[in-house]
Amino acid sequence: MSGFSPDWLALREPADHAARDASLVATLAAALARARSGPVRAVDLGCGTGSNLRALAPHLGPAQDWVLVDHDPALLAAARARFAAWAGTAEETEEGLTLHRDGARIAVRFRALDLAAGPAAALTDATDLVTAAALFDLAGEDWIAALARDVAGIGAAFYTALTYDGRETWTPPHPADAAIHAAFLAHQAGDKGFGPAAGPRATDILASAFRRHGYAVETAASPWRLGPDEAALLGELAEGTARAAGEAGRVPAEDAAAWAAARRRPGTAATIGHRDLLALPPTLPLPGSKRTA
Repeated sequence: MSGFSPDWLALREPADHAARDASLVATLAAALARARSGPVRAVDLGCGTGSNLRALAPHLGPAQDWVLVDHDPALLAAARARFAAWAGTAEETEEGLTLHRDGARIAVRFRALDLAAGPAAALTDATDLVTAAALFDLAGEDWIAALARDVAGIGAAFYTALTYDGRETWTPPHPADAAIHAAFLAHQAGDKGFGPAAGPRATDILASAFRRHGYAVETAASPWRLGPDEAALLGELAEGTARAAGEAGRVPAEDAAAWAAARRRPGTAATIGHRDLLALPPTLPLPGSKRTA
């Protein structure tokens, strides 16, 4: 999968955490609390610098064991450093870190692992929760089907946040908006290491895949709503979007550069669509579910 820098991941983390749907997190936490008396055992796929753990851990009880998986050792090293700053205390262990924050003990192990062949190597029968964030729009349909099969095979819960859904609104309007967006979507559909990427279809593909294995599925919108306070993030997002649009070969380079420059001006705002998804096995049904994918 294409790499992401620690600086970019740090810049987007506040927006990611603000965008998550709180009700899905609460439902996940309640389901795991009903099912377990011991530590919650979680595997985070494509963990980057650990943002997903920092978002979820405050909701998952006083004892947690996490395995963080990423193909990039530099991101795992950055995650270790970020956790040391985030936790009240962080103790080095033979396998990783033990974090103490707000009364919770969170054991963290780090695995450098290429998941291109499928997620099975990252999972064990002892896993309660498989999770990821901002990942599946970059994954292929066959890879997603394998993920659902492997997660269902161990009976784990599944939760993912911030899967891009293809919806974008930038203000003020710009004449190149439609062309840039179409070119970006074309670029996103390329192979990022997990087969031709599902892009905006990923949440629907995930939902269908887990339902085939008898899981109860719930989804919710989690859009970024970015304004003047997120100018740095907007600027980097515009640069990345324009770069991808140019690489797709559908927009002249000068048009993409002009669009990105316009999006760095004061007064720019954007809403970027994402969806979160929770899938629970038949042994752990959704209580009072009101949403479907």
